[in-house]
Amino acid sequence: MSKTALYACLPVLLAATLLPINQASAQDAWPAKPVVIIVPFAPGGNTDLFGRLLADEMSKTFGQPFVVENKPGAGGGIGTEQLARAEPDGYTLGMGTVGTHAINPWVFKDLGYDAETDFAPVSLAATLPNLLVVNPSFPAKSVPELIALLQAEPDGHSYASSGFGTSIHLAAAAFEIHVGSHMTHVPYKGSAQALGDVVAGHVDMIFDNIPTAMEQARAGTVRPLAVTGLERTPTLPDVPAMAEFFPGFDITSWQGLLAPAGTPPAIVEKLSAEVQRIMRLPEIRARIEPLGAKPIGSTAAEFTAYITAEKAKYKPIVEASGATAQ
Repeated sequence: MSKTALYACLPVLLAATLLPINQASAQDAWPAKPVVIIVPFAPGGNTDLFGRLLADEMSKTFGQPFVVENKPGAGGGIGTEQLARAEPDGYTLGMGTVGTHAINPWVFKDLGYDAETDFAPVSLAATLPNLLVVNPSFPAKSVPELIALLQAEPDGHSYASSGFGTSIHLAAAAFEIHVGSHMTHVPYKGSAQALGDVVAGHVDMIFDNIPTAMEQARAGTVRPLAVTGLERTPTLPDVPAMAEFFPGFDITSWQGLLAPAGTPPAIVEKLSAEVQRIMRLPEIRARIEPLGAKPIGSTAAEFTAYITAEKAKYKPIVEASGATAQ
């Protein structure tokens, strides 16, 4: 190669040499500006609670603001699609749930994102079982009594939910599959009204989110029969797990942190280590465990496998429930 040709190639060669160095430098410097955490639901719910909890702690650790932005709509689909389309530079993160990543792929025909390929899972933060409660005047006082009643009186009883395709709806649908019976589904636009009608006696039961249902159970306005996870929760130690009657029964809500696919692995791992640290903090555990939540703090690889397994688990349940949306 002539000297002239060599000199002509030098800028290209130099740029190619410096590119990996510049990329590594940018990743090492992350975060150099505020980071957004998209919560795909309205303020005040469980997802918002965990999003803000993580944002507060990460702001302290990384020295940059982590700002929660609520983007509700379409069962979490609007905010989750926005996360999937965000620049994968570590400055836009989001909260993923059982609804956005395990249920919605089977409920919505045009979801707008792929729950497995459009994201870089960071860490599963926590899980929350649902709580089966009945009106105090309901004749069944235990799960075995409820099973016997439903089998003796098929189509004779009802359950409320916060809407088609929610974890509250699908917990009841999974229960129906195991019992081999059918109940009338009464969907509402939110769990507050649904639980209120169970308290009032208009509907027999609900598989509600544990924080709100637990308050009513402690007040005596509903009777708790079972939590829907694999094991009992320390907040209600006398209430059995549904898995004690149906081995393997596990309809559990969960909250986890995600990044867009293509986010540099070094940033994902840094975030994952931080979530793991946060979920081990005694003050954080003391804050969320009374709500019935189980702190997890998984690795990125563990969360990736968890999402795949959860999505596969919910497919037959959604199909059996008939929950569909355009």
